[in-house]
Amino acid sequence: MTYFDETAVAMAGESGLVLGRGALQAEVGGFSRRLREEGVRVLATLFDNSPAWVVADLAAELAGVVHVPLPAFFTPDQVEHALSAAGVDAVLVAGALGARWAPAPAQPIHLLEQSLSLIRLAAKPARLPAGTSKITFTSGTTGTPKGVCLAPEAMRGVAAGLVQALGPLGLRRHLNALPFAVLLENVAGVLAPLAAGGMCIALPLAQVGLSGSSSFDPSKLQAAVEAHEADSLILLPQMLATWTGWLRAIGRRAPAGLRFVAVGGAAVGAPLLLAARACGIPAYEGYGLSEGCSVQTLNLPAADRPGSAGRPLPHARVRIAADGEVEVAGHLMAGYLGDASPVPEWWPTGDLGRLDAEGFLQVQGRKKNVLITGYGRNVSPEWVESALRSQAGIAEAVVYGDGQPALSAVLWPMPGVTDDQLRGSVQAANERLPDYARIPRWVRARAAFSAASGLATANGRPRRAEILAAHPEVLSSGSNDRTESP
Repeated sequence: MTYFDETAVAMAGESGLVLGRGALQAEVGGFSRRLREEGVRVLATLFDNSPAWVVADLAAELAGVVHVPLPAFFTPDQVEHALSAAGVDAVLVAGALGARWAPAPAQPIHLLEQSLSLIRLAAKPARLPAGTSKITFTSGTTGTPKGVCLAPEAMRGVAAGLVQALGPLGLRRHLNALPFAVLLENVAGVLAPLAAGGMCIALPLAQVGLSGSSSFDPSKLQAAVEAHEADSLILLPQMLATWTGWLRAIGRRAPAGLRFVAVGGAAVGAPLLLAARACGIPAYEGYGLSEGCSVQTLNLPAADRPGSAGRPLPHARVRIAADGEVEVAGHLMAGYLGDASPVPEWWPTGDLGRLDAEGFLQVQGRKKNVLITGYGRNVSPEWVESALRSQAGIAEAVVYGDGQPALSAVLWPMPGVTDDQLRGSVQAANERLPDYARIPRWVRARAAFSAASGLATANGRPRRAEILAAHPEVLSSGSNDRTESP
């Protein structure tokens, strides 16, 4: 176990591993040479968070090798689709994961204290946009991963914008709580802290409470933040909600040294942010997309409007099109995998929103999801879903009502929540909504909205058509003030 002066530390991992900046550079240089010697063109990685993952990521960029980070929660079919579409000719994996490619040639690789296997694949080269350094795959509502090709200059431009915006906070110790294969953590949780001279604390995800794509233990995150004296995190909204609920239930607060928690990936809402802050979690909502190399807007302690997605960061420009769609410019993707279409200066995000008088972005849902009720009112379901999730007891909500006289919802409750409690939560949400956006009818979901149940994509987005097919009674007319659970 080697220790370095605190000011020189770049990475920390499990079992007391601490890596200085010079040592990190040496490891990156060594693996970069190995990739060039092996003639690797496109490298996929499929293993848990660790300092070794960061070394592989930085080494691929240095060697001019395209990196394809694969989330561990991808299904085997999604993995094979990504490998084939990107023309991957080498996969870096840990442990038994390599067995799925047997008898493909495999070479042992030792990065830091981690034993990995470099598996060579026979691949047909893919046509990539010029400048592609990384391909991040996002699973859309169909569950089929879509490749977004990114250039290193764009990713580092976003990281530089974050460093500039977060500089006054003096953050030094970032605990990585999301998978590195998720672009938000890769850019905002690795590239930005390293560029700022801070430390990345890269633990296996189980040690920060995350299992798969939708299982989270807040007690483990709390313990990791305390043990490693982390001052910043990035969380998904459901992780924040679960952590907040756990703290409130046991009468505890988040560690006092925690100074900034960025929350993104989906709408958060003011009630959850304020509840989290009351428990000592300094949570701030942001907004971004893979096509914009991750985060575009962010609330900050000195510029904060709970319920908004924050103001544009230094690297980003944001405007609202005539039809209400949010458009962004600045450091955009190089293009989609398999699509030769040029990337416009202003990228249409597919989200509806507005900029208020002080420049804060208010995101109002997906353009393609807008419902038109039987009375001709346009309603974004995400807006109503956020209002429902902000109430106690509702973990997830999906709203329907296209062509219907009124809206309805399928609700997945928190553990132990009764129908009477759900009914009260829906009524509380309705009191905050205009009459045309209220929920007179709802049903309790039969299963969690997850990839395992088939009701969500691999990265947790609800599959609206599948949820409706599993709960057709949600479109029945009338109120269910006395409805029993299905």
